[in-house]
Order: sequence, then C-alpha cells, then structure tokens
Amino acid sequence: MTEPLRIEPGELSATEIINELSAGRRILVTVEMLGQPKEISLRYDGEVYYCDTPTRLHKHSDKSEMQTCIEKMGYGN
Repeated sequence: MTEPLRIEPGELSATEIINELSAGRRILVTVEMLGQPKEISLRYDGEVYYCDTPTRLHKHSDKSEMQTCIEKMGYGN
C-alpha cells in the first residue's frame, strides 16, 4: 500500500490533487482549525471521491464536484 501524500493547503493545484486521487493515492492536507493543526483526508475509491474532515465526511460523485470542493475549501491552489 502506498503511503499517503502529505501536503499543506495550496501546495498542489486542484487538478494535481485530482490526478493523485485518481491514481489511487490518498492525500492528507494539514489545515488549522480553531488554532490546532488537523488533517483532512482526500481519497477516491474508484467510484466516489471523499473529503474526510474532523467534523464531516463529504462525498462527491465525480471529478468536477471534487475539484469544486478542493478549490472552495482552499486545499488546492
């Protein structure tokens, strides 16, 4: 199993993140929430894209939905 790719927000573009997810790689984005570092897990199971935050699990059915989420949340540049 491949180690997850750990990134900071804006380190990769949304397209680069989607490409990594589509290739089967899980991405951990370290963000600050309430003054504490937290990890957001982005993954793709071949059918559904997931954005797992400490407070909520977002599911997206296609690349464009996931790209919009990545851009809106500021994970990609």
